[in-house]
Amino acid sequence: MDDREIRDALNRHWAASDANDLEAEHDIYRDDAVLDYPQSGERIHGRRRIQSSRGAQPNLKRFTVRRIIGTKDLWVTEFVLSYDGRPSYTVSIMEFVDGKVARETQYFADPFEPGPSRAQWVERIS
Repeated sequence: MDDREIRDALNRHWAASDANDLEAEHDIYRDDAVLDYPQSGERIHGRRRIQSSRGAQPNLKRFTVRRIIGTKDLWVTEFVLSYDGRPSYTVSIMEFVDGKVARETQYFADPFEPGPSRAQWVERIS
């Protein structure tokens, strides 16, 4: 797969994630894919287990992609994942083998109020 094809696959993946289309969302993964959540210390082996774990999540999820960057076999997506309307700023690092995700690591960060000590140098972003 070339970079354009991988970017297209990622766009389909995130659109399916937002639509809660579990089959289409997980088409991007190899059968033996591994998903890591370092903050909770969890690792999930296998496409079907990854899909089942996400399907068991009871919250209403929405995905807003901010940007996708990458080339060849390493791609990073920055997005806002909202659970029941509460945003979590998220980074997904995907490693591809033969055009499918072999490994993904996701990091999550909750929003916080800006520090007043740097107020004079910053502008607010959404």
